[in-house]
Amino acid sequence: MRTTKLIAVAAAATLVLAACGSDDATSEATADACSNTIDDGMLTIATGNPAFYPWVIDDTPESGQGFEAAVALAVGTQMGYSGDAVTWVRTDFDAAIQPGAKDFDFNLQQFTITDERKATVDFSDPYYTANQAIVALNGSSAEGATSIADLKDVKFGAQAGTTSFAFITDVIQPTQDVFAYDDNVGARAALEANQIDAAVFDLPTALYVSGVEIDGSSVVGQFPAATGGTTDEFGLLLEKDSPLTPCVNAAVQALSDSGELAAITNEWLSEFTGAPTISE
Repeated sequence: MRTTKLIAVAAAATLVLAACGSDDATSEATADACSNTIDDGMLTIATGNPAFYPWVIDDTPESGQGFEAAVALAVGTQMGYSGDAVTWVRTDFDAAIQPGAKDFDFNLQQFTITDERKATVDFSDPYYTANQAIVALNGSSAEGATSIADLKDVKFGAQAGTTSFAFITDVIQPTQDVFAYDDNVGARAALEANQIDAAVFDLPTALYVSGVEIDGSSVVGQFPAATGGTTDEFGLLLEKDSPLTPCVNAAVQALSDSGELAAITNEWLSEFTGAPTISE
């Protein structure tokens, strides 16, 4: 059984590279890379604990339901791993981005690719691009804002260590202290309890929070790069200098080239794209 699986891995990796138009030497190297998982013949994928809609449905990533669950399994299939050759583990966000050995082959939970993080972990090529967005309670000081200047006196909060938190401190630069939370759950709870005026999330999360989770809230606006925002590129996270990284990159590229990645995005995120634009 193990031999059969390893043959399948090598064959799938070769096909991935062929789809990307690479030469034979590169194909062979990437086929070898695809077998470098932490458990022979198995692919171990990590996500958050818990994992939320629309990224994962009902906190069951193994079902393939939800955007990141579907992307993960599609990448695994491209690499030659599917069915009982795939297993899932859970990590929190901060632990995953710390340096050191990992108990997973790759991890996805809306990790934004940044130069600072690339010093301690590897990232795949991007599989999704998202804008930052603001969720505010109706009647708060953030309601009706159309520019960053309108947000200077707003009391903000966001998950610590994220690009959303950095966006508040570096781009909005509010006059009040910014509240940091361990995760998005904490930021949502603080907003719902009226402890802060507004919270910043990636756009799909923001639209879900306002539309489903917090009554009496709305997405005040989003920040595309063209209007002074910081567009986030999400990548699969791997251990620093992982030998698996070339294979994962090839898989993401093959999914993009075939149109499968766009189809997954349209299936799970098409309703999470619309919000007003906030100017500089």
